[in-house]
Amino acid sequence: MKKVLVATQKPFAQKAVDGIRKIVEDAGYELALLEKYEQQAEFVAAVADADALIVRSDKVTAEVIEAAPKLKIVVRAGAGFDNLDLEACTKAGVVAMNTPGQNSNAVAELAVAMMIFMARTQFTPATGSEIQGKTLGIQAFGNVGRLVGAKAKALGMSVKAIDPFLKPEQIVSGGAEPAATLEELYSGSDCVSIHIPATPQTIGSIGYDLISRMPKGATLVNTARKEVIDEAGLYRALKEREDLKYVTDVAPDNIETLKAEFGTRVFATPKKMGAQTAEANLNAGLAAARQIVDFFENGVTKFQLNK
Repeated sequence: MKKVLVATQKPFAQKAVDGIRKIVEDAGYELALLEKYEQQAEFVAAVADADALIVRSDKVTAEVIEAAPKLKIVVRAGAGFDNLDLEACTKAGVVAMNTPGQNSNAVAELAVAMMIFMARTQFTPATGSEIQGKTLGIQAFGNVGRLVGAKAKALGMSVKAIDPFLKPEQIVSGGAEPAATLEELYSGSDCVSIHIPATPQTIGSIGYDLISRMPKGATLVNTARKEVIDEAGLYRALKEREDLKYVTDVAPDNIETLKAEFGTRVFATPKKMGAQTAEANLNAGLAAARQIVDFFENGVTKFQLNK
């Protein structure tokens, strides 16, 4: 009997766990749970006899892969996958997948809510502004970016977008005006919403040069990864431009300094919040379980990351 391990420091909601169990057990597999573990060593020990693994933001390192001789597939329940060591997975013959699209609406709603929150000075009594009539720039126009754009347009915003993997006509068909360059996107947008992954090419790529180009009173919204921000550059831009704002659900390492110095111009949630809805939790968990069963039963590798 194949064993599917769900290893989550931040557990799925019970409804999601029940749904995962039903999918796994209906397929004739065993389900094991490792929840709220405190040490990575607990995770390493738990994978010893696992054939499949479902995680959220848990670190699937080379050590984890080496400790799992039976492991054939790992699925990250969510879109981002920088917590998976893809090289180690490939070396061990383990298929790595994510579940793109399952958390997209939750992240998109948060991004729009953050724009409004900052426009209204974090709901303090101070006079704020409206987002209607403003221009939103979207950096990366995938599942989340398109949803953010659609919601922003419904609120009366103009939408621009850039994505190195899309042609201009694809951006237009997704409901946005294409920006020719990142510099153009940032300089022409009252808000910029970031949706890029953390890769060697993107880590630290958003810094002083781009942020300082933004128009007066602009807001930078980051629901992607903290690593894509050059924190020193962000600090410098905020220091020099008293009108700029930054909001994120992935707090930078210097968040306390930023909050102390810039007050309501900066906000970060205590933990990553993009996928923290009951609906996203359920959707991603069930999708991960279905992908594992489809892989074992039918050889389907549609969302494989390490091809």
